[in-house]
Amino acid sequence: MHEIERTERVTVVGAGLVGSLLSMYLARRGFQVDVLERRPDMRRESIGAGRSINLAISTRGLHALRQVGLEEEALRHAIPMRGRMIHPVSGALAFQAYGKDESQHINSLSRAWLNAFLMTNAEGTGRVRIGFKQRVQHLDVETGTLSVLDEPSGTTREVRTPVVFGTDGSGSAVRHEVERLPGHTTTQEHLGHGYKELTIPAGPGGAFRMEKHALHIWPRGSYMLIALPNEDGSFTCTLFLPFQGPVSFESLDSPSKVVAFFQEQFPDALPLIPDLVHDFFHHPTGTMVTVKSAPWHVGGKTLLLGDAAHAIVPFFGQGMNCGFEDCVVLDACLGRHTRWAEAFEEFFRRRKTNADAIADMAVENFVEMRDKTADPRFLLEKAVEKALLNAFPGEFISRYSLVSFSRVPYRLAYEVGALASGIVAELSEGLTRAEDVDMNRARTLIHERLVPFVKEHSDGFGLER
Repeated sequence: MHEIERTERVTVVGAGLVGSLLSMYLARRGFQVDVLERRPDMRRESIGAGRSINLAISTRGLHALRQVGLEEEALRHAIPMRGRMIHPVSGALAFQAYGKDESQHINSLSRAWLNAFLMTNAEGTGRVRIGFKQRVQHLDVETGTLSVLDEPSGTTREVRTPVVFGTDGSGSAVRHEVERLPGHTTTQEHLGHGYKELTIPAGPGGAFRMEKHALHIWPRGSYMLIALPNEDGSFTCTLFLPFQGPVSFESLDSPSKVVAFFQEQFPDALPLIPDLVHDFFHHPTGTMVTVKSAPWHVGGKTLLLGDAAHAIVPFFGQGMNCGFEDCVVLDACLGRHTRWAEAFEEFFRRRKTNADAIADMAVENFVEMRDKTADPRFLLEKAVEKALLNAFPGEFISRYSLVSFSRVPYRLAYEVGALASGIVAELSEGLTRAEDVDMNRARTLIHERLVPFVKEHSDGFGLER
């Protein structure tokens, strides 16, 4: 097992969000970092539209940026989203706040802007070199030898490096090499739904044509449309549909069918999307996958982080937040250990159970967003939950608030959420108005179930670091 030498040159594969931020954390610890990115430099070449589900950055991601001094600038380009704006077919809007008050919100941020911002700041450390159009074709994970294709010249070279960090996304070339080894496993679960990016342009003078401070959802049972605000007054819309079936990407095979579908299901959105037909047929249909792998490291030579280790579907807005938190936790592990293998082992042990938990919550949240947000019973329970959050601060905690507005480990957030949901369901039984909830019974249930659990796991309610 080799020692961690602060001056050695390490390699990061993938200059996406996590790879760019990780390279800054490594540079801060004194390492020289070579980043290999298979795409062109997005700051100089257009990579093409159509594949960006906007980012919803929240507490975990902002904390990670704060550690490298970038939080304030990122927030200057972000738009607070204080809740969900539900668009039923009838057109009568309903707003569902995310937190107990307006101080608790998530933030819409352009993926392309943030990625370019992180790359520029990584290079600005003077310790990070990013090579673009560099495709990793093979990696000997035990010797740290990479076979890299330089796409502009068509030549292949060998790169030897003491440590390889794989941050190259859900289709990771590094993970593909790691999972060949005995004892390494990967499962991939593809969602039966795909997604298509559409755009609501800004109004005159950059005006927002819908509520600016909300994540807009058109829930329709087995499918949905969402929209997130952008700095320039536009909204990035994402249509989620099954790949096949009566209402699906397969069935909407002509411009007239697409327009008729929107007229019937999203009548208030249709006039806001002037390029609907063009974008529907020219933008790619994205796929979504949950990746669970183990272990994420090969001794002290290779480590997977972010989507390469644990890709999740986008419905809790936590993919990037989780990947950024990986950087925070790994940095702390590197500070505690003198050997790479020990740091990697602790990192995997601490993050694996939490990555699995947020992956499961993300799939559950998909069902909630598309099926339940328009359901009267669900809306009542959300109102009861909000009443309990305000009546019992510090004692009643919701899963959503722990995931989005704290850095409590995801696994504990998952378990607390199950207890909290059970309490809300019991208290909502037979009610038609949240104002009629029995607060005395609520206090009893919270003190019988939630408070003892939080007390028992009080160590875990320390911050993820």
